[in-house]
Amino acid sequence: MMSLCLEQSDTSAETYPRPLRAKEREMLEFVLPAESPGYNDYRRRIATMVVLAEGRRGKGNFVLGKPGDRADITSPLPSVVAYGAVETTLETFTITVREVVCDQIDAEIVSNRGEEIPDHIPETRRWTYSTWRPGMLSPATQSPVREVKINKSLVLAIVAQEKRLWLFDGELLMNHLIPITNYYNELMFHKHIRDPQVALKSGLLFDQIHRYSDGDLRAAFVAYNSLKRRVKVKAEETVVEEKGLGILIKKYFTKKVL
Repeated sequence: MMSLCLEQSDTSAETYPRPLRAKEREMLEFVLPAESPGYNDYRRRIATMVVLAEGRRGKGNFVLGKPGDRADITSPLPSVVAYGAVETTLETFTITVREVVCDQIDAEIVSNRGEEIPDHIPETRRWTYSTWRPGMLSPATQSPVREVKINKSLVLAIVAQEKRLWLFDGELLMNHLIPITNYYNELMFHKHIRDPQVALKSGLLFDQIHRYSDGDLRAAFVAYNSLKRRVKVKAEETVVEEKGLGILIKKYFTKKVL
């Protein structure tokens, strides 16, 4: 989601601009794998950026931009393009990178204990959604992933156990996290569900995911994307489920050819 580019002065007592610390850069690059064309573009951008200011979410949140720029900390937060975690013996650091807007990137590295990132930490595990590909288990919990093909290059991934969904872009090799509420609203509209006990409880998507066909989930994403514009989806590329007599005829002729 694009936002207006507003110039704001720094509000934190810390001295800005400042360079990224080595550990901050290493964590950001971990969720931005170089083998992905899309994420590698973010790596190249960040290599030329400095920390302009503390972000609107406070400690651990910062705005990256070109030296001399002023941080925008008032516009709506852009969508998440990369997410992961580094687990240690004492705490877990989550890493979030948001969509570049007006040559600035909002990033966040936060601890569940509110601690600063030490230069050396006793890691036990690290994972990121950025490395997920269709056919794989979820990197976070090794849970099964419900995959819904949107078109030839896009796959919607849903993990009920984690209450998480994301969109895999096969061309850029990126995984965009999708906020549940707006997507669920489109699904309810598509299914003509008006019961507030269902329609207003987005968490039910994960509890009742088996009730929705791939066609339902696909249609909801296309409608959601038309409003939020996360990726380009051409109508003629949308996968059509074959049913009834049509698929029987196709199977018959396939067997004849073989």
